[in-house]
Order: sequence, then C-alpha cells, then structure tokens
Amino acid sequence: MSHGAPSRYPTVLQVLPALESGGVERGTLEIASAIQEAGGRALVASAGGRMAAMLARSGAEHITLPLARRDPLSVWRNAAALEDVIARERVEIVHARSRAPAWAAWLAARRTGARFVTTYHGAYNENVPFKRQYNAIMARGRLVIAISGFIAELIQQRHGVPPARIRMIPRGVDTAIFDPARVNGDRVPRLARAWRLEDGQTTIVLPGRLTRWKGQGVLIQALARMQNREAVVVLVGDDQGRSRYAGELVALARRLNVEHRVRIVGNCDDMPAALKLSDVVVNASTDPEAFGRVVIEAQAMARPVVATDHGGAVETVIHGVTGWRVRPGDAAELAIRLDAVLAQGAEARMEMGTQARAMVQDRFTVRAMQDATLDVYREVLGEGGAG
Repeated sequence: MSHGAPSRYPTVLQVLPALESGGVERGTLEIASAIQEAGGRALVASAGGRMAAMLARSGAEHITLPLARRDPLSVWRNAAALEDVIARERVEIVHARSRAPAWAAWLAARRTGARFVTTYHGAYNENVPFKRQYNAIMARGRLVIAISGFIAELIQQRHGVPPARIRMIPRGVDTAIFDPARVNGDRVPRLARAWRLEDGQTTIVLPGRLTRWKGQGVLIQALARMQNREAVVVLVGDDQGRSRYAGELVALARRLNVEHRVRIVGNCDDMPAALKLSDVVVNASTDPEAFGRVVIEAQAMARPVVATDHGGAVETVIHGVTGWRVRPGDAAELAIRLDAVLAQGAEARMEMGTQARAMVQDRFTVRAMQDATLDVYREVLGEGGAG
C-alpha cells in the first residue's frame, strides 16, 4: 500500500500510561500531529504529564485517565471509561502503545466495535509466571506495528503472529529539528555552563532514562579504563523516581576515582543542543533496545555513535560506516572503542557523521513513520469488523 494520507480521516484514540518523557510518548505526539494534519481527529488518553501541553499545541485532545495503573480492578475501570470515550467521541480506531492501557483499550474496543491497533514498543521481559500472557495483548491488534525488524521477528516467535498482520514501521527523527546547522546561538554554551563543562572539554554523552539496563554503569566503568583521562561523561535523562540507582552511579564513579569526570544532569529540554555538545554519543544498553531512537537522533546531528551490538542498533548503526557497535556489557571493549573514536581527527569524525545523517534522512524520518502509520489506519478501516 502506498504511503500518504488515508482516503478517509478517522477519529483515532491513542492510549498510553502517561505523557512525561520518552520515545513512546514522543511517537504518540508525532502521530497525533499527523492525524490532525491529515484532517482527522486525534485523541490521547493517559494519566497526563509535562508533554500534555505539547500535545495540545498540535490541536489534539487529551483525556486524563489513570492508565498507568496495572492492577486488574483499575484495568477494568479504565475499560469502562474508555468505552464511554469511544462512544461519546465516535472513535473509529483505538491505538494502544503500552500493556496495561492496552488491556483496557482492547476490552473497550470489543464492546464498541472500534478497530484495535497496537504498536509493540519493547522487548518485554518474561521473567515471572504468566508474563508472556500479559505481554501478548500487544500482539492482539488487528494490525500490529513493530518498531524494528528485531521486534517484528520477536512478535512472530513469541506470539505466533503471522507476518501478514505485522507492519514494520521504524521510529523516526525530525531532521529539521535534529540538524546541526540549526543549533546555534547560546544553546550549546548554555548547556555547557549548566553541566559544568570547560570550554572545549571532550564530552561523552549517554542519553536515556536512568535505569540499570540502559548501561550507565557500564559507561562509567569504561571511563575508568580509558587512556583518555580528560574526557567527561554526561548522563542525560530523567531518573523517574529512581534516585537509589542514581546514588549507586555516584558511588561507582567515586569508587573508580572518576567522580570528577561524571555529570548526572537529569532531563534535558534541548536534546539537539545536548547532542551537538558531545564529541561522541553512547548507547550502552545491556538488554536489547526495541529500536533506540537516541541513536538516530545522534546520527541526525552528525555525531559519532557507539552502540551495543544487539536489538534495534543492529539496524541503525552500520559498523565502521555510520558508527560502531560493541559487545553488550563489555566495559573494556567500550573503553577501547571510545579511545579510538576520540583519537580520530575531527575531519574523519565529520565524514562519518555526514554519512550517518544521510542514512537517517533516507530511512528514519518522522514523516515516513507518520505516513506509514496513517496507511495502517486506512488499512484497518477498509477491513471492516471490530477488534
């Protein structure tokens, strides 16, 4: 099916736990904007958060519900609330992006006849009994959007979903916003001052929420092993209440005698400037990333990227061409690679960054993601039937 605006413009309700921060949340806003631009009506139900104001600016509407709650009673109550929303707002498509809200949305869609679509955003773990059954709701969409080839294969293997029901739509980056030529003025110096970085200081940036599997600890261990003794690591991301883990990272840096070269800076509202400030961007996730949007954002900013060799990064980082991949959890290999990257001349790093940005513009844009998702909506509307 060709990309582009659907022949009819539905009312689409996207559901997710909250609108605080993260790739799922940004994708929700980008699709809401595309629906509005196409002449449809975009609704988003969540518990709210700081990104709700951004949603309103696109013309979409937010409906506040306690969708972050996972207990069965809350799911049942949320299903009833969503059923009312679907009927009142004449919702034609319900698009679920997270598991607990998806269970409520699936029940509501079955009761109302709305089409049910899912985006499978994560390589969800199955480390407790019945977890696969809980995760399986994300594979129950009439069509299931996989955010990478890695996830498309996982859906088939774990849940037996036939390829005919899967649509692989990679995440995208807005290359007009993530454009090194457009990040100017005081944006980069302002961040450098806020993060206590000296002028021209070599900077290694790891963007990502503070959680153990994102590999911040691996990067700190690599920093201690590096031959380069001037580089500073900047950990950019919200701890989302995980202050204990942040404390562990501080203690690790102190134990390895690199605490003066580590900055834990929290959430950043200007990621293009944060990436431009970096000499190299790291994705050190110890578990496979379903996609890893940070990688393509860094590449769009023409930054050298070092990522772990699994999950979505295998599809977004061409080793030695648009970046480098290293073994997951291997601090020694990461240290060697970072030293090698930083030892390169600026011209060589710029050449790789240029190739990386060109790849992103060709394969991983927000516009392509938006158009492909609108095609999914058109396809499910053309099928008829609920669920």
